[in-house]
Amino acid sequence: MGGTFTLFPTQASTMAGRVDNLYFFMLAVTLFFSVVVAGLVVTLAVKYRRRKADDVGANIHGSTALEVIWTAIPLLIAMVMFVWGTSVYFALAKPPAEAMEVYIVGKRWMWKAQHLTGHREINQLHVPVGTPVKLLISSEDVIHAYYIPAFRQKIDAVPGKTTTMWFEASKAGTYQLFCAEYCGTQHSGMIGKVVAMEPREFQQWLSGGAPAGTLTSSGEQEFAMLGCVTCHRDDGSGRAPSLVGVFGKPQRMANGTTVIADESYLRESILNPQAKVVQGYQPLMPAYQGQISEDNLVTLLAYIKSLEKPAAKGAPATDESAAPAGRQ
Repeated sequence: MGGTFTLFPTQASTMAGRVDNLYFFMLAVTLFFSVVVAGLVVTLAVKYRRRKADDVGANIHGSTALEVIWTAIPLLIAMVMFVWGTSVYFALAKPPAEAMEVYIVGKRWMWKAQHLTGHREINQLHVPVGTPVKLLISSEDVIHAYYIPAFRQKIDAVPGKTTTMWFEASKAGTYQLFCAEYCGTQHSGMIGKVVAMEPREFQQWLSGGAPAGTLTSSGEQEFAMLGCVTCHRDDGSGRAPSLVGVFGKPQRMANGTTVIADESYLRESILNPQAKVVQGYQPLMPAYQGQISEDNLVTLLAYIKSLEKPAAKGAPATDESAAPAGRQ
């Protein structure tokens, strides 16, 4: 960084090397066959050019062996790219279960980051080195794209949807953050910094601020202020099911389908509760589309995700995934 031009950004995440290796392999294959094909075209055009006006070309009946070779070799190379690319894709798409979560909201023309500790940042993101970090990204207006070249990671921020990105910074430093989706006249100004810090320095950075509360506690206050607590009672006695222990579990819908209660499902349930109604409950919940800000929605998601069922003493573990839960 530091204003020095480099053809490729530095590799600052554990996945950057894998992405670059695949990229350079594909680049080498492309260059090799480009040179081979261009060379053959020029060579054959010169060698077999028409020298006299009455020249007639010889009939060529083909070569089975040659056709098998030029079919099998590209197929083999394409399969190597497919398997290699799929492996890298799944590694990039699946964050480790222990990853530290940070909520990101894109808005013309800024990136807002909210840590679970309650710390908030604008156009900056502080993360510890050597710790997997999972970003839950959404947009407040139009489509943006969260792009960190040094980490070789980019994901769209789509209104009404939660997308995820994860990375593990491999060395401390300050790295560029861009919006990679043209989002309006000031798109080029929607930039920022990702600061990767040694774990001890990151803890000092956390202790330096004094947030009013954690993201979860803010969500709990929002949950109460919106009156959600009157229907979604913890003991399940309300008009809507309890949300305790719902996150990440399969939920049975009134139409007989089953969905996983992930971030996207919870978001849809809050903004448009009639889209999917939980089996056993009436569609009474009002829609909060346009009634709640993206920041407050993020706190609600964090709070609902934090609701864990207390373990019953002495009772064996049971699968309660089929129990109705979700909304009215």
